[in-house]
This record gives sequence, structure tokens and C-alpha cells, in this order.
Amino acid sequence: MKNDFIKCGALGWCMEIFWTGLHALGNREWKMTGHSSLLMFPIYGMAACIGPVSRRLKKVSPLIRGSLYMLGIFAAELGTGMFLKHFHMCPWDYSNTPYHYKGVIRLDYAPVWFFTGLFYEKILS
Repeated sequence: MKNDFIKCGALGWCMEIFWTGLHALGNREWKMTGHSSLLMFPIYGMAACIGPVSRRLKKVSPLIRGSLYMLGIFAAELGTGMFLKHFHMCPWDYSNTPYHYKGVIRLDYAPVWFFTGLFYEKILS
């Protein structure tokens, strides 16, 4: 589990830097500078929990598995976001975007988290 935690944390960092770099490109920032926070490593590392869950759900359709992962990722994002926000340490703020909840989750990211969960499942299998 420790190795999976490290793998998921590092992979999450890389995906976030890529994702924020793409957003920079969308804002005509041609350097495509991506960014993350050290605080994100343990949050992404929690995706290691997908491994044991996926082994129990291997006969369940990908639609249901992806939906469960999406809900789990939303729950983790909400929980960690509210905790970090309480201490004024939350590295993300969605308050100025549509479909946010308390500035810590974006409901329009549901497809992103759906496929991210299935991607982590593949990496951890």
C-alpha cells in the first residue's frame, strides 16, 4: 500500500501540472506553465485506496466503478478542501467558477474524476 500511495501521489502531481498547463494554454500563456502544491501529494496518494476497491468490484461494469470512484474523489476533495480551508491552506479555490460547492469542488469536473478513477484503477491493477 505504501508503494501505491507514493505512485498515486507522484502521478497525481504530474497530472495536475499537465492539467494546469493546458489551462494556461487556454489563457494564451504559451509557456504552458503548470503548478501544484506540496499539500497535494498526500491527497493524490489517497487514490491508493482505489486498488483494493477495484479488486472487489472487478465484475461490476466500468460505468458503475467509474461513478463510485468519481463520488469517492469528490468526497476526498470536499473533505480535504474543507479541512485545509479551515486553516487557510487550501491550494485550490473554485469560488469564481460555475457549479462549485463551497469553493472546494466543481461539479462540472465529474467526467474528469470518473475517468481519473478508472485510470488509477488501471495503474493500480
